[in-house]
Amino acid sequence: MRNDLAKDDFPLLITLGKKYGPAMQITDQSKADAYFEKCVRHTMSHGKSQQESEAIERSNLGYYAGYYDKNTRERVERLFHCAHPIFGRIADRGTPTAKEAFEAGARLAQEKSS
Repeated sequence: MRNDLAKDDFPLLITLGKKYGPAMQITDQSKADAYFEKCVRHTMSHGKSQQESEAIERSNLGYYAGYYDKNTRERVERLFHCAHPIFGRIADRGTPTAKEAFEAGARLAQEKSS
């Protein structure tokens, strides 16, 4: 267990749900900014640079928001300046259809198996 944890920092090991679930409820930009900084600090504690950590967190937040409804996804993408890593920003590309989601998954599986 780390002794250098700030009171509001995440534990070194945390589930995705516990880390990103609260972000899905945020509606205020200043709270989103503070939460993003907390996420970045956590990723940096795993040896990543600030730039790498910011990119990882934006990708993870965008991906996680993809499991939520359209309004939540749009709000999270706007507040955290992120996009879904496969489908892009909902404001630009809209919500993927079931067919588009299936085809994207099939493409990724094919790429990973090659």
